[in-house]
Amino acid sequence: MKEARGKRTETATGLPVATLLPHPVSVSFEFFPPKTEKMQTQLWECIARLEPLAPKFVSVTYGAGGGTRERTHDTVVRIRRETSLAPAAHLTCVGSTREEVDEVARHYWESGIRHIVALRGDPPEGEHGYRPHPGGYAYAVDLVQGLRKVADFEISVAAYPETHPDAPSPEFDLDNLKRKIDAGATRAISQYFFDVDAFRRFMDRVRAAGISVPVVPGILPVTNVATVIRFSKACGASVPPWMLQLFEGLDEDPDTRRLVAATLAAEQCRALAADGINEFHFYTLNRADLVFAICHILGVRPHSTEASVSR
Repeated sequence: MKEARGKRTETATGLPVATLLPHPVSVSFEFFPPKTEKMQTQLWECIARLEPLAPKFVSVTYGAGGGTRERTHDTVVRIRRETSLAPAAHLTCVGSTREEVDEVARHYWESGIRHIVALRGDPPEGEHGYRPHPGGYAYAVDLVQGLRKVADFEISVAAYPETHPDAPSPEFDLDNLKRKIDAGATRAISQYFFDVDAFRRFMDRVRAAGISVPVVPGILPVTNVATVIRFSKACGASVPPWMLQLFEGLDEDPDTRRLVAATLAAEQCRALAADGINEFHFYTLNRADLVFAICHILGVRPHSTEASVSR
């Protein structure tokens, strides 16, 4: 014990325990449009809680088959009108012609929305397998090219550290990402992952492929293990056995589950920050508690708090 006195204990991330990160990080948040009045209240409580953290942007998702188009549009425009946040609208290829998608994009531009998250999209509920809409944008790369003709949007696209489930190979998937960037996308946001080494290997391949735009890691705080397992099967993300062991026995203990979830996500971010990553995108599921706590650990805090601490 005497030998350890005066030394700084380090975690597996290589960062000293309980210290702030060696460099500032920025964050962004993803919300989904509410279906009910109760969910509407929850969303806006979440937005109000996270707004003081001054995220780089916030995105609003687009349902499978374009099923939430109007609600997505209304939510994005309201965020633009009523908050200080910079909203980004998800836009997909599914269920619309090129002309219809272009019209939606023009409405966004006219409403002051300057950022689009361009995605292929999931098939409508009840359908198996993706099929391009006749006369529509077939894939995300085509959508990016189309958006570039509509207006000078900032365009984010999706990246898959563990390969998109529809891709025939990791090489094909990486080439698809490169084509989206070459078509005019300015940022990639990754699907969530829990294996930090998987993201590191992916980034080695990304840079070797000549992709130089920011690739922002997507972070999903685990609120429900069963739900995460179901989501992960659909999107190609792996759920490591060690993570299941972390949450074992906590099905009826939500308080402890939240503490474990916040610790896990914070450690993910700290490990990546030690690698030089300085931006994180959080899938909030319209819940602010875990995300706010994780951001606090990372040193992302309301400006008023920072000002009072510095005095």
